[in-house]
Amino acid sequence: MYDVIVVGGGPAGLSAALVFGRQRRDVLVVDGGAVRNAPATEMHMLLSRDGHPPADFLEIGRGELANYPSVEARSGTVAAAAGEIDAFEVTLDDGTRERGRRVVLATGQVDEPYEIPGLAQRFGSCVFHCPFCHGWESSGRALAVINRDPEDAMLAGYLADRFSSDVVLCTHGAEEPPEEVTSKLDALGVTIDPTPVAEVGGELGDVTVRFTDGRELSRGAVFHRAPTRQHSLLARELGCEILDDGTVRVDEFQQTTVPGVSAAGDTAKLPALPTPTTLVVLGAGDGVRAALWMDGGLFRSDLEERERAAS
Repeated sequence: MYDVIVVGGGPAGLSAALVFGRQRRDVLVVDGGAVRNAPATEMHMLLSRDGHPPADFLEIGRGELANYPSVEARSGTVAAAAGEIDAFEVTLDDGTRERGRRVVLATGQVDEPYEIPGLAQRFGSCVFHCPFCHGWESSGRALAVINRDPEDAMLAGYLADRFSSDVVLCTHGAEEPPEEVTSKLDALGVTIDPTPVAEVGGELGDVTVRFTDGRELSRGAVFHRAPTRQHSLLARELGCEILDDGTVRVDEFQQTTVPGVSAAGDTAKLPALPTPTTLVVLGAGDGVRAALWMDGGLFRSDLEERERAAS
């Protein structure tokens, strides 16, 4: 019986395991190796690691966990999970079953770019999803934003305000955003093109957006806030509440609605937040927060058990 089973070995999962290891908790970390930011060559806004490759960050993290004997890292995926607090059981893809008193879900999300030829293949290299992560590197370039959803239209406005004087919003055949949005975009100098996009080609600094009417738009980079889905269905299997946007509901302690199950990273969010955060540093922070409060809960539970045994 492990104290904690951590599902997922990204920034959130590794950070949670590090906290548990330092508190001498018996921890199993199960990770299948799929990383949401795998196409990215750099990560940003993590102090002391700004601009470093994400793969190096993960390698360093795994190496640091090896210093703590009570932490076991295992390659694989968790195919199923069930149980309740102090009696959870997970089944790995190789059929192995393991038990844990608590579970931390750090399984993340998967980006699903529009089915435009060339778009997904360039995701992370010259097609970016986040102005905080890639806006600085796009400064001064002519930019395009490909998004149908009116809620994402203001991404073009933000880029025009911060990083570029030449931004085109490609709504890919969708209706024009509402007037209150278009008026703001117009004030920021954003051009709106409703023609469906047929293909995206080229590379950073020389990207071509081809439309179905034959026109071509030359850009330095493209931004695309892709739809997402949960990487794993384990939260649903365990009975956790899922918010309307598909993320796992957590409270300020990273606790889900199922006692003994916490969730960290972009797989989860507080209901008050509009979207889950995708930054490495915030995912790591979620993992630390989840582990700190979960460790305190384990301590109190053990103390109560000792008191009952002594009475």
